[in-house]
Amino acid sequence: MHRSASRLPRILACAAVPVMLAVAGCSSDSGEKSDADSSSASPSVQPSATVAPARFTGLPDVCKTIGRKTVDSLVPKAKIKGGTAGKSSDITVRASCSWNGLDDNGVKGSQYRWLDVSLARYDSDVTLGSGAERAAEYYTKEVAGAQGTEGAKEVKATPSSGIGNEATTVTYALKKTDEDFSYATVVARTENVVVTLTYNGAGYAGAKSPGVADVSKDAVKAAKEVVAAVAVGSGQAPATGESAAGDSAAK
Repeated sequence: MHRSASRLPRILACAAVPVMLAVAGCSSDSGEKSDADSSSASPSVQPSATVAPARFTGLPDVCKTIGRKTVDSLVPKAKIKGGTAGKSSDITVRASCSWNGLDDNGVKGSQYRWLDVSLARYDSDVTLGSGAERAAEYYTKEVAGAQGTEGAKEVKATPSSGIGNEATTVTYALKKTDEDFSYATVVARTENVVVTLTYNGAGYAGAKSPGVADVSKDAVKAAKEVVAAVAVGSGQAPATGESAAGDSAAK
């Protein structure tokens, strides 16, 4: 009995060896499989972000975006027929031009008119968005700015069709120099360019001031000329399938 009892621990130890080796084998397989899984699960390299190219690559001569006949009609007796260009650090990105004049009719009174055209162009940027998207954001801000003109009364904003991709006409009355002025601001977006045209007028020395409806009608007419001039006089990037689809959707 004593001899059998002393051999028992050695028998149990030997019997345990295959089990430990098997466990070690499973542990090794598991480690190799884990490495393979982690390798196959590595994320693939993502391609660089891209945006659609901006349609217009430049701006036309802003003082020539409105024809001479239209200027004569909207601003009789304009001081400078060819307009006065505003200051700009880069006229291919920002440009403006204005006309003003007083049609003096002596005892019958006088009519004052002022017309201003501003152009803003946006390029496409992978971090900021496409030129058209950036222009759309600026367009919204310009409309809000016109509506928020200090001292303006009877403010009204109306969508205007047939002027670029989108357009809004903001009308209001404003008292200046003790006279009642009628204002109309047309903000239009054509692709990646935003047009802001402001037209106003007033009667002096007893002359009747123009109505808001008349000023608005003339402003819309002039804005259409400007948008057409942008389409013709601005450099253009080659159209892509994406931008062409956007044009169809806008129409």
